[in-house]
Amino acid sequence: MELTRSIRDKMMKEHLMFVYRGEVTSDNSVPLLMLLEKEMENSEFGFVGRKRLFMFVIESLQNVSRHSHKSMHSDMSLVVYSKTDNGYTVTTGNVLPSTAVDELKVKLEEINNLETKEIRNLYRQVLNSAEFSSKGGAGLGLIEMAKKTGNKLDYDFVSIDNEYSYFILSKTVDSSGVGMHHGEKVPPFKGKSVLHLERLMAENNIYLIWSGHISVDVGKEVLSLTETKLVEEDIELSLRRRVFSILVEILENVAKYSPGKEPEKQFGMAVAMVRLVDKVYTVTTGNLILNSNVKELQEKLDTINRYDKKSLKEFFRKSISRQTASSDSTGNMGLIEMARKSGSKLDYEFEKINDLYSYFRLTVMAEDNID
Repeated sequence: MELTRSIRDKMMKEHLMFVYRGEVTSDNSVPLLMLLEKEMENSEFGFVGRKRLFMFVIESLQNVSRHSHKSMHSDMSLVVYSKTDNGYTVTTGNVLPSTAVDELKVKLEEINNLETKEIRNLYRQVLNSAEFSSKGGAGLGLIEMAKKTGNKLDYDFVSIDNEYSYFILSKTVDSSGVGMHHGEKVPPFKGKSVLHLERLMAENNIYLIWSGHISVDVGKEVLSLTETKLVEEDIELSLRRRVFSILVEILENVAKYSPGKEPEKQFGMAVAMVRLVDKVYTVTTGNLILNSNVKELQEKLDTINRYDKKSLKEFFRKSISRQTASSDSTGNMGLIEMARKSGSKLDYEFEKINDLYSYFRLTVMAEDNID
């Protein structure tokens, strides 16, 4: 529970909604973008706001991909989505050789010192320049980000060692599409908390965190991103299917017991984490649950954990036969299916929050060579 609590508290304190750690590719860029789009569907953001933010996301992902695919540190790349009262923030982090920092900092400062009209002129100049033709970019992506969002870029460089630095780029866009940044009247943007998050995920082998209300559409995009990761990691097909099945069931379990968005915001947001260690996947969820549901759920979990694999098959068959059109559509079957696909016990814990709610943590493993 300690890791889940630490992640949940950090995500809530810093208004973090989603974090992905790993190499950014053309394949996983699509679900990374769609995750944000699905979350924004019920927000107050209008067309212009979404368009500008999505443009920044696309350019940011391309920027990370360009710099990370050749790097031995590509798995340290980070994509972070945050939501505050002011709007949505997109932050990326990736490793660069320290020798490249000064040149990139000059480009960023040049862009940030220009007015909107001047940025458009610079964009046209770079497109037509010999520098663009010979070097294939010359900071065009950064200029495009500033041009589309109508404001300056927040950034920071944090030294990792004598050879490498971590480059953090961030942008907040409000519902009307106006970009905001840390200007003269507020403290300068600092990226150390982003690098701290990357280190926390690395130490615990976490590559994906979602914190917030898990709707059906958000769940689908989490599944899509995980499926892409499984393929890219060259995970054997049978294991991919089991991981996917476990993730489907565990996300549905979170949705089933959710007391709603407002209680979650006040007493504990839902969290979903996926970890990968030596081709062993671990899926962990944490979610608020009514105390009135705890006893029944605990009894189900304890019952399932008493069965071996052969007995679980029979238990699953009997559970299916007891289902009717008017009965609970899931019953024990989702939990039984998780245990069957995992091949190990369902690890769980309840933490009482107050007289009304508890926080439920569930961890399910999926490893190779399960008969």
